[in-house]
Amino acid sequence: MFSYSDIFLKLVIGFVFITLLIKFSGKGSLAPTSPLDQLQNYVLGGIIGGILYNQAISVAQFVVVLSIWALLMLTTRYLKIHVHAVGKFIDGEPMTIIYNGELLVKNCLQANLSAKEIDFKLRSAGVLDISQVKRAILEQNGSITILGKYDEDVRFPVIIDGKVDTDVLQVMDKDQQWLDHELDGQGIVDIKDVYMAKYRHHKWEIATYGSQDEA
Repeated sequence: MFSYSDIFLKLVIGFVFITLLIKFSGKGSLAPTSPLDQLQNYVLGGIIGGILYNQAISVAQFVVVLSIWALLMLTTRYLKIHVHAVGKFIDGEPMTIIYNGELLVKNCLQANLSAKEIDFKLRSAGVLDISQVKRAILEQNGSITILGKYDEDVRFPVIIDGKVDTDVLQVMDKDQQWLDHELDGQGIVDIKDVYMAKYRHHKWEIATYGSQDEA
């Protein structure tokens, strides 16, 4: 039998779960930047929408299903952030598709992008002459970030989530030995302690995991 009170209760529970999931998983899920964020939103909406008008599923069962999904998402997100291999498997990594004016066809094919799609993305990003591009990166969400040959500054982090981006070092014409020397001068002993590090205008902008303890 159709019951408005049952639907109302499920709506309230669904709203509370969405609010809590956003609070604990981060507001990045409101503007998805990774496949996991998209999946979380799609499946959560499907669960709530599919169960809402199904009278055969009780409110208690509804809560259990939402709890299982929330636990799965929070656990996966934690592992993605703290275990590099898991994050790489789930979200993949940014991929360079143009390097020093040369289109890297192998990387484009690896990303399952046709020449037509690449051409469209480049034109949408305002790139008319590939030879003027120092580096073009295909991000996890499908967008493209462009660094021109005559740009004075690298706009990408050298270190992110405790991992060195070797592509950025190449663009900067630097190597691991230079990086180790620079980090030593900044008092950084272990790269894994670095949350994010940028090198801009010959100055470092470094945020470590320990910074949260100082705030």
